[in-house]
Amino acid sequence: MKIKVYNLEGKESSEMDLDDKIFGVKIKPEVVHEVFVAQMNNSREPWADTKTRGEVRGGGKKPWQQKGTGRARHGSIRSPIWVGGGVTFGPLSTRNYKSKINKNTRRVALKMCLSDKAQSGALWVVENFSFTEPKTKIFASFMKKIPVAQKSFLILTGESDGQVYRMSRNLKKIESIPAREASVVSVLNKQAIITSKSGIAELENILSKKA
Repeated sequence: MKIKVYNLEGKESSEMDLDDKIFGVKIKPEVVHEVFVAQMNNSREPWADTKTRGEVRGGGKKPWQQKGTGRARHGSIRSPIWVGGGVTFGPLSTRNYKSKINKNTRRVALKMCLSDKAQSGALWVVENFSFTEPKTKIFASFMKKIPVAQKSFLILTGESDGQVYRMSRNLKKIESIPAREASVVSVLNKQAIITSKSGIAELENILSKKA
């Protein structure tokens, strides 16, 4: 599969071949969904936490005597049926949301997501990200020059590029990460991908390895 390559002025400069084993994979939505859900679960933090009757403060003394008051018998104000008492089967911060996912399945799903971007015209390749100055307005100007129709973008650099990150971090709907950190969630969360030749090489190198 061939794809156009653009320079930083937004003009087509050449073409390059994409590995069909990475960018020409048959898409199976059920596989992508499985990996997406697993990765979302693995990033989830259990914040909600409630106290059981054994953790609620007070209630050491019996509220009133067992008989003779005409009221229902109670042993502690920490009982779940009391206002301010413990919670029965409430959420706990010790809950584990982690989902195990096969490494090969994760790679296949990422290939499918990249293939979908490439086949739908949502994958854009530039020669490099060698800007003259590390300024946000320069990166914003570059984004206007690229003939893209999408509104949100995932920028994939060949290596960890602090300059590109600093230039783009204040721009809305743009996320910059190294190509090796690309995941099903990060790819699906953005409408299009903009990467460099070295970014494509990094993706092909990582995803061509056997699990």
